[in-house]
Amino acid sequence: MKKITQITLLFLLVYSNVFAQQEKGIIGYDNWLNPWTEFTPNKIDYGKPTQILSGNITRDTKLYKGDIYMLLGDVFVTDSTTLTIEPGTIIIGDFATKGSLTISNGSKIIANGTHTDPIVFTSGRSLKKPGDWGGLFILGDAPTNKFGNEDALNYGLESTTSKSINYGGNNIDSYSGILKHVRIEFAGKRTKEYGYFNGLTLAGVGQQTIIENIMVSYCEGNSFNILGGNVNLEKLVSYKSSINDYKFNSGAQCKISNSLAIRSPYASGSEVSRCINAIAYDKKEDVDFSKKQTSIKAENLTLVNISDDLNYDIKIGLVNEAIYIGEHVSFTIDKSVISGFNPAVILDNKIKINSENLEKIDFTRTYFNNCKGNIYIKNNSNNEDLENWYGNRAFNNVYSKGPDSETFIDLKNSKRPDFRLRINRIFASNDDND
Repeated sequence: MKKITQITLLFLLVYSNVFAQQEKGIIGYDNWLNPWTEFTPNKIDYGKPTQILSGNITRDTKLYKGDIYMLLGDVFVTDSTTLTIEPGTIIIGDFATKGSLTISNGSKIIANGTHTDPIVFTSGRSLKKPGDWGGLFILGDAPTNKFGNEDALNYGLESTTSKSINYGGNNIDSYSGILKHVRIEFAGKRTKEYGYFNGLTLAGVGQQTIIENIMVSYCEGNSFNILGGNVNLEKLVSYKSSINDYKFNSGAQCKISNSLAIRSPYASGSEVSRCINAIAYDKKEDVDFSKKQTSIKAENLTLVNISDDLNYDIKIGLVNEAIYIGEHVSFTIDKSVISGFNPAVILDNKIKINSENLEKIDFTRTYFNNCKGNIYIKNNSNNEDLENWYGNRAFNNVYSKGPDSETFIDLKNSKRPDFRLRINRIFASNDDND
């Protein structure tokens, strides 16, 4: 555990110093990961619940730091109600009833934690495990790519009315509230009929909603699941998710920046798991192709696979691609690190390799390190065309097969607080305006 923690911190140093362009690095003036994140939540005793939340919340309600709240079953904030959560508040998902919290379309959540007093959703068990409780759902009325724009959550939530689980509409500026400095731990309950819940599901959430500084750790499902909507995501952390770290679907229009995905082949489930899974639909017949399809603009991401023996883990099938891009998806990523995957990226085999499609899928100023291959079409081992395209100097991508111990430098061992990493020097000539 100590070794893994040290490696994790090393990558966090890389992220802050190189790509956020902080003059003093993560140990300096602006370490956005400190101190609100937690990488060993299983060791924390959050205390016993003093208040119960259950059923529907139909009037404006505030949760206070002085109490510990338990989500008993599926809890819904409905009827244009606002749920306000004080910084430092602890909310426990009941294990027996697999508690969950849904902010229904038209209602709002104001969970505005601070870097010293984050809001925590977690398991109440003494021995915490992924999937101990449900997760957090936020529903809005921003567009999807479905016919009629509207859809409903299909997770088997025990709602009293279908209105509680509907999302989607025509309002790209939809405002569902604030989620900031929040941790979500050990979520992702499994259901026999509907599969796994996710840590945080954003469905039809609009661009006025604030989603920043969110950490999802040890989730049995996807850490972040974005269904349609038009939302900006910043400073997110996904740590040891069992399935995907970030899943985008249903015509999501999303900007994601300054975020991390830290995977472990020993924590992944039986399903194919990735850092980013960007698709346009589950069922093609449900999609209105006259609408905008899934579009992701990513910048300053660090996607890392932590392995004790990467070559062996790849050989026995424990390591997958970091990024999967489906048909009809636009995807761009800039100034990012992808390290330790098999391979780095896979494109759906329905994507034809031509200039029109490749212009919608951009990899620029990205550092591909220690991956078994870079960018491939699914089920096609010949990636010469893609290598020639993305290897062009105009994209400024860097490919390395070096071990992470040589790629990254621990700033704590440097006498210079503004010491730059080797990677940063590679990008420096193209980054003068940052």
